[in-house]
Amino acid sequence: MKNVETKVWDLLVVGGGSAGIVAAKTAVKLGASVLLAEQQRPGGDCLWTGCVPSKSLLAAAHHRAGIRKSAALGVHAQGVTVDFAAVRQHVNTAIRTIEPVDAPETLQAGGIHVVKGTVTFIGDGKAAIGGDRVAYRQAVIATGASPIVPRIPGLRDFLTSETIWGLTELPPRLLVLGGGSVGCELSQAFARLGSSVTLVEATDQILPAESPDAAAIIADSLRQDGVNILTGRALTEVTEHTAVLADRTRVEFDQLLIAVGRRARTAKLGLEHLGVAADEQGRIVVDRSMRTSNPRIWAAGDVTPLPQFTHTAGAFASIAASNAILGLRRKATTSAIPRVTFTAPEVASVGHTRAAHGTRQQTITHDHLDRAVTDDERRGFSRLHFDRKGRIVGATVVSPRAGETIGELTLAIRLGLRGRDLAGTIHPYPTFSDGAWNAAIADTRDQLDARSARRVIRGLARARSMWLRLRPRRH
Repeated sequence: MKNVETKVWDLLVVGGGSAGIVAAKTAVKLGASVLLAEQQRPGGDCLWTGCVPSKSLLAAAHHRAGIRKSAALGVHAQGVTVDFAAVRQHVNTAIRTIEPVDAPETLQAGGIHVVKGTVTFIGDGKAAIGGDRVAYRQAVIATGASPIVPRIPGLRDFLTSETIWGLTELPPRLLVLGGGSVGCELSQAFARLGSSVTLVEATDQILPAESPDAAAIIADSLRQDGVNILTGRALTEVTEHTAVLADRTRVEFDQLLIAVGRRARTAKLGLEHLGVAADEQGRIVVDRSMRTSNPRIWAAGDVTPLPQFTHTAGAFASIAASNAILGLRRKATTSAIPRVTFTAPEVASVGHTRAAHGTRQQTITHDHLDRAVTDDERRGFSRLHFDRKGRIVGATVVSPRAGETIGELTLAIRLGLRGRDLAGTIHPYPTFSDGAWNAAIADTRDQLDARSARRVIRGLARARSMWLRLRPRRH
């Protein structure tokens, strides 16, 4: 590692995923010397095992499902088959197309010094990367998270969100443990491609973070695609290719996918040499400026307790790096962080999405939403939550491309817009975003129908009428 040991780096970035790359790019733009250390390959989970491959797989599954559904629209197709090797090729092509943006050569060309190796902190301002020692003034830890593997008797051969991409054949019978976003997305994708899929979730509903009616729509959609959903029961034992659930239900499978959550990668970092605090789950504790308990150490991304999304990793890493280099105290806000589950239909949510004291909500079902009718995609709704002042504080959208609609509503929450602001903004017709717009219009009308508002409106109307009667006529 030429020139690495002989200088003191302004910023050492540990981890080359979404958070680490953004932190490094931000710091370099601010004039800092940056050393980025990644033990495998830059790009992180999102590029190699997360967002990019999963959405590529979902795209292939979507087209297969569309062909099956086309008969209801008068389009008939016969002899449709799935070439899983070609599907894998599509996934790999998507990864290779995006990879150059995060490649070491690209980062080096941008002024970031990239090295491959595992980082261990050995003291304040000192770290070891492999057999070399480096000195730094400040550091950003962005080592991400890895899939949790529960302790289940007999559990040996299994897949995770990191290893499932090594499959060379479509599994005839796939058992998915975990009904969160990853579990639901991959369950639907493999079912649509032709696998017999069983989804097991220990809680009483899939997508526990979402509202029950949103989760119910997704559950119904998954079932229509052939997924057998078993909720409210845990996996207690695995014997050969049989899973035994808590109620003694037995599920036969050929492949088992574990998707029950992720754990921060902090082992062997040497945090004890820095006095960096971690919570009971091993995640690095940060304040709103992304600083740890050591004022020279910052952290961002899935390694922290903050929401684990690619978009938050990048945004918070930028805050961490700019605060570290410029001495600022920019603060991260978590009040308007959108999340999307990319099933069909999609579920997108932001802000406060559960009924609470002092808030009200408006829901527009998509039964008669014109774009939903024309596309025959009427399973879904658009819901807005308002505070006492009429400001939009939360939203849930269940529809095709709901992730595209949620951006506007995230901005509305961030800017403190009221329902009438959204209602007064002309939207293109016909679109699925009409649902949120109509929810804002409905709430505005409800407020105008309130007794106090009606009195004011009637008073204005009477005053206007009297003025018209009394004003001088022009000849």
